[in-house]
Amino acid sequence: MSATVTKTLQATLAPPTQHKERKLRETLETYREALRESFSAGCETQKAVNDIVTPYDLTSYAKDALKNYVPQLCGDTYDADELDSDHPVRFTERGFNVDHSPERDHSFCWRVPQAGRGNAFWIPIRISPGQRDLWHDFLDGDADVGEFRLQRHRTSWQLHVTVEYEVPESDHAATDTDVTPVGFDIGEAHLLAGCARTDDSPTDPLLVNGGRARHLRKEMHTTLKRLQERDAAQWRIDERFSHYQNALTDIVEKASRRAVEYAQRFEKPVIVLEDLSYIRESLDYGKWMNRRLHAWAFARLQGRIEDKAREAGIPVEYVNAAYTSQTCHECGHVGHRNGDEFRCSNDECWVSEYHADINAAVNIANRLDPWGESLPVKAAGDDIPRNGCACDSTRTHRETSEESSQMTLSAFHGSEPSASTNDT
Repeated sequence: MSATVTKTLQATLAPPTQHKERKLRETLETYREALRESFSAGCETQKAVNDIVTPYDLTSYAKDALKNYVPQLCGDTYDADELDSDHPVRFTERGFNVDHSPERDHSFCWRVPQAGRGNAFWIPIRISPGQRDLWHDFLDGDADVGEFRLQRHRTSWQLHVTVEYEVPESDHAATDTDVTPVGFDIGEAHLLAGCARTDDSPTDPLLVNGGRARHLRKEMHTTLKRLQERDAAQWRIDERFSHYQNALTDIVEKASRRAVEYAQRFEKPVIVLEDLSYIRESLDYGKWMNRRLHAWAFARLQGRIEDKAREAGIPVEYVNAAYTSQTCHECGHVGHRNGDEFRCSNDECWVSEYHADINAAVNIANRLDPWGESLPVKAAGDDIPRNGCACDSTRTHRETSEESSQMTLSAFHGSEPSASTNDT
């Protein structure tokens, strides 16, 4: 069995000549003008869009993309009130053409569609090393191309190509009762904390240190602010911004790869992540801390974990994020967190001191509920539910262990080098 996965391939165009740069800008400006006019006219049908874009000096691939896209913007699909000024040029799949030769410095070249016979031109592209196999799958006919987009990004041009390809389908589902839930908590001090639950117990936790990412974000904010205050040339600001973004992207790629490799160590794994849909709106830790947290792309890391998990045939589920870092994974009572340390407030629980991020990861894993039932989070001495949503923790009765098997903070720090990495 196999499943179809959709993914976006990314590439950067090599610095174009003046002539090619002018052609690229003309294509982008003409497309955006046609988009603005058809959107302002409220076109909800392809025919209405066609009547407006026909006179424009665009290829049929770009015009067909507009005829597909504008009715979605104006209609029920998006029902947009206003138009973003930074839209890329969209082309339908019919116009996509790349050439590959390992003998060239830039082995991949893209044929840029242009209006008029014989006006299209070739330009080298730099592909992402992590997506090289997918580019070759496309060349070998193992992946189908969908819409592709040309975008101006600061001082460079970007090419995004949507592809569909087959991956082996997992032989288990998240609703199976014998799966191994593997929870991941994303944070600042530790970029990623993961823990699997086997036999109703936390097993072999994983920590990926977040110090490097935190340092880069702080340095990027300070450097760019100083350059702007000194009225530095825009190319210098863009260059430094690209440097930091590339470094952070590398961290995200390495961390997401480690997460999937960790999950693959267990039998029938299901990766469990927090639903962070509203995390940015709910953050209120003061201006300085909010800037730090908002600067970190939580969803970006989750998205890369999900992409890699699908490629590996591992199911991914999202659960309620409420109180995962403040709840004891053993008894379900709300405790206290202080830095890396979590303390349970339930005197009858054997958990006293526990690593806070691992505790959160275990809670996330515990909330994978194949039965669709729920038991609420509760404070010590309080049996009133905090909320009754179906993605809260479901627990079965556990006997108190005669011998504590908890992972203490001091014990974990002693073994941390084997569970974390310095290259992320």
